[in-house]
Amino acid sequence: MNTVAIALDEPRASALAEELVDLGVVVAAVLPVGGVPDAAFGELDALIMPAARAALTADVVSACDRAGIRIIALGDGDSRLLSRFGIAGALASAATAAEIAGAVAGNAPAAPAPQPRSSSRVIAVWGPHGAPGRSTVAIQLAVELTRTGHRTALLDADSVAPSLALLLGLSDEAPGLAAACRRAELGGLDPAELTRLSATIETSGGSLEVLAGLNRPNRWPELSADRLRRTLAACRQWVDRTVVDTSAAFDADDEVTWDLEGPRRHAATAAVLADADEIVAVASADPLGVARFLRDHAEVRNIIGDTPMRVVVNRVRPGPLGIDARGQVRRTLERFAGITDIAFLPYDQRAADAALLHARPIADVSPRSQLVVGIRRFAQSADDMTAAAVTAGSRRGSSRAARSPRRARAVPAASRRGSDPEWAS
Repeated sequence: MNTVAIALDEPRASALAEELVDLGVVVAAVLPVGGVPDAAFGELDALIMPAARAALTADVVSACDRAGIRIIALGDGDSRLLSRFGIAGALASAATAAEIAGAVAGNAPAAPAPQPRSSSRVIAVWGPHGAPGRSTVAIQLAVELTRTGHRTALLDADSVAPSLALLLGLSDEAPGLAAACRRAELGGLDPAELTRLSATIETSGGSLEVLAGLNRPNRWPELSADRLRRTLAACRQWVDRTVVDTSAAFDADDEVTWDLEGPRRHAATAAVLADADEIVAVASADPLGVARFLRDHAEVRNIIGDTPMRVVVNRVRPGPLGIDARGQVRRTLERFAGITDIAFLPYDQRAADAALLHARPIADVSPRSQLVVGIRRFAQSADDMTAAAVTAGSRRGSSRAARSPRRARAVPAASRRGSDPEWAS
């Protein structure tokens, strides 16, 4: 026969006590929320309490741990709070006495086991050297995927110049991706642990989980290829969409080529590109940016194989490419790389500056920016579940499977003036 104490608000506590007694459970005490029954600790098997910060305190949990008393939490509590104290989950706040009695007896789990997310996808955001806007696109893409209803996580796997923590106003001392990789190597990384290690930010699109990057680039050995692959596998069970910001470098030219067993400086980028379900390749709309993109594009293709790649040309403006900036970029990419489907993002320095000033996503500080509109359209057209509702229609990409005859719909066909905000159509 099991003995419990109940620390719930009235009249729920008294009613539950009577029902549990009828089911053969001994109720030793009915306490106020947050109360600790010191005198009864030697008799109790479980303490029934709300899954709330006001009740689930460190003192209560420590006392229960010392006495070997299980905590049965009720309510839709903060999963981060539950995982911090090692509680698997909470029963529903309206759980019946029979369900609670079963949990006390150990016949029912406190929370259902996480189910695999068959539709979960990993999206890697890559771009060549020269700061084409990888991190900016990754942040805004994650916000827009969240807006479509997907639970989304944003990871900073840039082992050269990580920046997501600074761009989003997060502490660079948070555990982040490096801690997740260490846990993955030990086999202890699961959705609950990922929730504990991540930082949740509230955006205009909804709650976004963020695993910040390294606070010092010389810690790059912590982001090994095997660790990252295991972490991404755990992310597939955690969220619907995982957006990963990578560095530009993916080769190992700066390593000793014969030392194949040693750590590789850019293994993180190569591992993410090889493991991702799709690649968002970002190029800067200027002669140097396009040339750098074309130079590295073929090498990236060798790494990703048949994985779909969707090309985004960022900071499009008439200045460096003349009045027909989009046309020139389109013709160049088609001629030298066979890329026919391209998304163009306008240059909006004012919105980008506002986002930097407030350390927030651009959509939060400049919701009407043409840049936000462009990324939103791109995110919607890229998502399989929302593609039918998007006017643009076709799935963006530069993979062999995506190169079917079609008209590019990144912008209205009548617009030939580049994409400065004043010229955007």
